[in-house]
Amino acid sequence: MEVYVAKSAGFCFGVKKAVDTVYDLINKGVENIYTYGPIIHNENVVSDLESKGVKIIENLDDAKNVDKGTVVIRSHGVSRDEYETIKACGHEVIDATCPFVKKIHNAVSTASDEGKHIVIIGDKNHPEVCGIKGWSNGPVSIIKTEDEADNFEAAEGEKIFIVAQTTFNYKKFEYLVEKISKKRYDISCLNTICNATHVRQEEAMQIAKNVDAMIVIGGKHSSNTQKLFEICKSQCENTYYIQELVDLDLNDLKSIGSVGITAGASTPNNIIEEVQTHVRSKF
Repeated sequence: MEVYVAKSAGFCFGVKKAVDTVYDLINKGVENIYTYGPIIHNENVVSDLESKGVKIIENLDDAKNVDKGTVVIRSHGVSRDEYETIKACGHEVIDATCPFVKKIHNAVSTASDEGKHIVIIGDKNHPEVCGIKGWSNGPVSIIKTEDEADNFEAAEGEKIFIVAQTTFNYKKFEYLVEKISKKRYDISCLNTICNATHVRQEEAMQIAKNVDAMIVIGGKHSSNTQKLFEICKSQCENTYYIQELVDLDLNDLKSIGSVGITAGASTPNNIIEEVQTHVRSKF
């Protein structure tokens, strides 16, 4: 069996920075380490950190009630109010927000101060999008589907500023922006999809086109991994979504001549290596 592993698979820059930040604090012996939400959407990493004493703060009430400590803001970022409230609780705050997400915060804040209506192309329930929304001082619309783009309306004379969730599907972003543009509003658009995400999606698509089966590795709550699965599934019917090796049914790969492997931005390299080594050795 031929096995093709995507070069772009695994931790992206922002996720690696956030995870390394927490492990550095552990190695330095810092007490009362918290992350605001799971540091990444990967249960293996989160469980390992919990075993080393790192606790998760799920909301601002938790931040107010736990012992004073060090709170790490994950790569997804948070709203301006959340950041200021956590700091006001007396915690030391270490901001591990991905620099590309921070760029969106700054752009949204500036555009909002200029009176523009902010449109975020993304998933309204994703923590990154929730954080981005919280940097606007005015109207915000979140659009994910074609119907939502069709139904979007702004006030007469209102200027529109469009950004994207960094892990959104690039082609779908372009499509939705085109639909909004046809409404003839005064629109400015900043493509904030992370280049690493675009490269990862394009590489996964090309591999999926040319193999008999595709394995996508990542946390079940990982937005960028879900999008990778959708892209690969559209090109290769035999596409499998797993979190780790134990989730892979090797019977699915019998009589398969070639397999492609990719992974989301929250997947550690050791899991990717374990999967590819196992597939190569078994077939």
